Amino acid sequence: MSAAVIDGVINLSKPVGISSAKAIYRVRSITGVRKSGHAGTLDPLAGGVLLICQGKATKLVEQIMDLPKVYRTVARLDVTSESFDSEHPMVEVPVASPPSLEQVRATLSGFEGQIEQTPPRFSAVKLGGIPAYKTVGMSNAPAMRSKTVTVYWTHVHSYDWPVLDFEMCCGRGTYVRALIRDLGKRLQAGGCLTSLTRTAVGPFGIDDGWTFETIERCDPNATYLTPLERAREMVSRRPVDIPDRPAV
Repeated sequence: MSAAVIDGVINLSKPVGISSAKAIYRVRSITGVRKSGHAGTLDPLAGGVLLICQGKATKLVEQIMDLPKVYRTVARLDVTSESFDSEHPMVEVPVASPPSLEQVRATLSGFEGQIEQTPPRFSAVKLGGIPAYKTVGMSNAPAMRSKTVTVYWTHVHSYDWPVLDFEMCCGRGTYVRALIRDLGKRLQAGGCLTSLTRTAVGPFGIDDGWTFETIERCDPNATYLTPLERAREMVSRRPVDIPDRPAV
């Protein structure tokens, strides 16, 4: 199928189990538009909002990547893993006394603002031009460098030891699993991400997202496409709107 208007942004609700690159290929095969790219990778284990820029909208990729993002995540505080998520085997972490809900909330809120964060070794961060994950196991692997990232807010939805369900809004370059790792350290516990959904990128929310199937069923007018001018207006607002923190 070929879209009548190709310049614009598709708000794709990416399913778990597929990489962002493969999601791009799938959308290209549906729309027939070759010139496209995504604005911010989602790991295969993560689902949710993946913005795909088509045609002239590819020039908006950097602006979109600078928008605040909202994630809903579930973590376990009694285990860890090499990658700090469930992609690698989990290892039990002895915990003398499970933290209370009040302790978890207070400690999590301590990450709000501008913080220094060290990305996980299992990540695509470049070290001397080499993705960090390719240096795993190297005897002379370069050290991971910390960087300044922004966490606008956090919100605990539920906590039943050892499972923590929370939401956070953050800026570009923030690793949710690194924050969970550091949260566990401050709580003298483990920290391992088990579920992650990106629910918003700036004004683009998951409730307005399109699946592969709904794009395939869409009529040739391409109503799944946010036209270039409208997309440009949405991502160029100043000051940038920060998505609201949940009320409860």
